[in-house]
Amino acid sequence: MAEFKVARVSEIAPGTTKVVYAGETELMLCNVGGAIYAIEDVCTHDGGPLDQGELEGNCIVCPRHGATFDVRTGEVVTLPAVIPIGTFPVRVDGDENVYVDV
Repeated sequence: MAEFKVARVSEIAPGTTKVVYAGETELMLCNVGGAIYAIEDVCTHDGGPLDQGELEGNCIVCPRHGATFDVRTGEVVTLPAVIPIGTFPVRVDGDENVYVDV
């Protein structure tokens, strides 16, 4: 794995998401109560972009068919998806920079 600086903490308010690139890998950062999580930006149900969906608590809801995933673990919470999404380790440097391992 390689670590990439992908954002500043101030760019991702609590309850919001941000699409970033770690090298050539597209990811979505999610701020859940001040904790930052990194997930794949693709629904495993039909390949749609999750960044168009809503972050509800610790879950992202796919805008196409309503599949819901826990951004902390990638686990499926609501059908029609059955395969978890990928997650990536995040490191926050103080209150400044967000780093992701891909």
